[in-house]
Amino acid sequence: MAGFGVNVAIMDGDRVLLTKREDFEVWCLPGGVVEPGESVAEAAIREAREETGLEVELTRLVGIFSRPNWRDGGDHDIVFSAIPVGGELRPQAEEVIDITYSSPGNLPEPLVWWHRQRIDDAVNSIGSPAWSQDAVWPLSGVTSREELYKMRDASPLSRQEMYLQYLHKQGPEGERLEVRNREEEPDV
Repeated sequence: MAGFGVNVAIMDGDRVLLTKREDFEVWCLPGGVVEPGESVAEAAIREAREETGLEVELTRLVGIFSRPNWRDGGDHDIVFSAIPVGGELRPQAEEVIDITYSSPGNLPEPLVWWHRQRIDDAVNSIGSPAWSQDAVWPLSGVTSREELYKMRDASPLSRQEMYLQYLHKQGPEGERLEVRNREEEPDV
């Protein structure tokens, strides 16, 4: 069954807050799954608070990003832009090993490749597009996060090497803009 998640581009001027994931030691936007009984906006605010320690105000919908070929029927993420309104910047120990504000021209590596477009759209105030991102799930037979982590932990590769070798590959379709914001982009 397809999964639904959120990401939050927490802005400080033209810089965006990134977290370094504990599970694969790669950089990404804060975010996670939408829990039962929760709206996508509530999930975004909760995930930002849990992963960064910050209370945020969502300022706009950045876009909807789909990876239909990802594990277990695909993943679909709703991305919001936000500003901090309280709290204290501190990484969540269980999921986040580092946290930093970065400018778009100086993003840390390795960065989850499908987050690059999300960051660009958030920083450039592009609002409400829908993107299809061809991130093909490369591990047949591995259908859950638990199975993936079991495979990762049994591998002789480092967490980052595991991510780069298996999960960092873009499919042949690349990224495709499916719905653009017509108010911001003139007809060609």
